[in-house]
Amino acid sequence: MNELCIQENIIKEIVGGITAPKGFSATGEHIGLKKKKKDLAIIISDLPATASGVFTKNLVKAAPVLWNQQIVNNKVRGIVVNSGNANACTGELGFKHTEIMAQTLAECINASKEEIIVSSTGVIGVHLPIEKIVIGIKTVVSSLETTREAAKRAAEGIITTDTYTKEIAIEVKIDEKPVRIAGMAKGSGMIHPNMATMLSFVTTDANISKEMLDKTLKDSVEDTYNMISVDGDTSTNDMVIVLANGMAQNTPITKENENYCRFKSALDYVNKYLAKQIVNDGEGVTKVLEVIIKGASTKEDARKIAKSIICSNLVKTAFFGEDANWGRILCAAGYSGASFNPEKTSISFSSLGGEILLFTNGEPIKFDEDKALQILKERKIQILISLQDGNEGATAWGCDLSYEYVKINGEYRT
Repeated sequence: MNELCIQENIIKEIVGGITAPKGFSATGEHIGLKKKKKDLAIIISDLPATASGVFTKNLVKAAPVLWNQQIVNNKVRGIVVNSGNANACTGELGFKHTEIMAQTLAECINASKEEIIVSSTGVIGVHLPIEKIVIGIKTVVSSLETTREAAKRAAEGIITTDTYTKEIAIEVKIDEKPVRIAGMAKGSGMIHPNMATMLSFVTTDANISKEMLDKTLKDSVEDTYNMISVDGDTSTNDMVIVLANGMAQNTPITKENENYCRFKSALDYVNKYLAKQIVNDGEGVTKVLEVIIKGASTKEDARKIAKSIICSNLVKTAFFGEDANWGRILCAAGYSGASFNPEKTSISFSSLGGEILLFTNGEPIKFDEDKALQILKERKIQILISLQDGNEGATAWGCDLSYEYVKINGEYRT
């Protein structure tokens, strides 16, 4: 069953976004929270949907996160997201504003506020202009559609420093019925494993129980969103929300069987794509890095080493400078807290420019610096680590740390 759960040949990418599954509509518009760009998005399910969510592990949680941690235990009809203001560190008034957003959308779609997910992203520590948002929700809800264009508008409504929207839609057969899963995400900076300043919303028309949806989302997050890093900062607002309304009419997925594995493979595909797109759009990014660990004694050790390398500022700056400084990589692996034998470890780099071995079985190799530079001049680079301690592996994704990153974040509020 585990092998089945990682197969991707059963998945077909389709044209579309968050509205691709049956019974979902969406929209996004500019309501004045930002100067010009869209700053409000709404997603609606025709039927009450089973919900699941994973949230930031930051002790300081934004008001919408605290609200949603309760709401995901209910059936959900809608999601409302504002960008430009995080509604974080805003006290009791911030929580009240979240509740008002939920109540406003609920009244517009004939639902209860306990059926509404709320999300905010942007500057921390500023109260929402709630009157403007209330008017905005009531106005924008009239443009809800099931079209591809509406999905694009919604994806545009949730971004902040992102340079492009992140969307995907796929189809998988379950009981010979086409089941669709679609997602949209935002995130560019303040990205770190254990979630990040990222929002990800996934819709599906799959018929799946709450218990199985919770399990598959939790497992999927561990190998996707929790394996990315841009800058090592874990946000106050990050969340992944999945809504499943059952309109595909497949046999209900209530246990870990073949249908569960097909659904999990498809959800993993969506989440991995969105996670990698977030890294690719990292603030000031010039290099996209993929750390591949093989031969670890345990899965947890492999994850720890991959995360430690991808999070290292010294590793990130070396790649920005196109410097084949493999010693920083081995150092980051060594302080990861994982167990491995450095004397059996090998390190190599790979890109469209070629592949080069730098360190093998605990010994440095005299390598061609010009060839290494050719490899490091590419935008996408793999860091390959062979441990020879076991059969487990893990992959993490990240980026370099550039001058532009400092500029973007130094001027964030201005």
